[in-house]
Amino acid sequence: MPLLLALTLAAIAVAGYWLSRPAKAQVIACADPQAGCTFSHHGTSASLRFSTRPTPLKAFDLNVDVPGAARVSAEFQMNGMEMGFNRYDLSPTGGGTTFASSVTLPVCVSGRRDWTLYLEIDGTHYALPFSTR
Repeated sequence: MPLLLALTLAAIAVAGYWLSRPAKAQVIACADPQAGCTFSHHGTSASLRFSTRPTPLKAFDLNVDVPGAARVSAEFQMNGMEMGFNRYDLSPTGGGTTFASSVTLPVCVSGRRDWTLYLEIDGTHYALPFSTR
């Protein structure tokens, strides 16, 4: 009986990992997300910007400007490390092309600083690798 319970819990953990993985994403090359980054979304110029340099457990604003988008969401993960649920749905602001949200990086108990922002715009996935202080 204990072995069956252990196998069941392991199967649930593996299924949860596979279901929570972000879909294949286009990488956005960006030297400084605080200064802003541009990328192409379906042939249209889009951009994103962090309001400050990200620090775990300290809120900062994420702004994404993408003309014609209906839905934008973001989540933060580390490669090979489950960071829990931290998905943010960005809200349209101003003229309707900019989406924004106050976001917070989870804390990493191992002290790692390598993050990836997974951005989803109307079902298209992007990945922006960055590091914290």
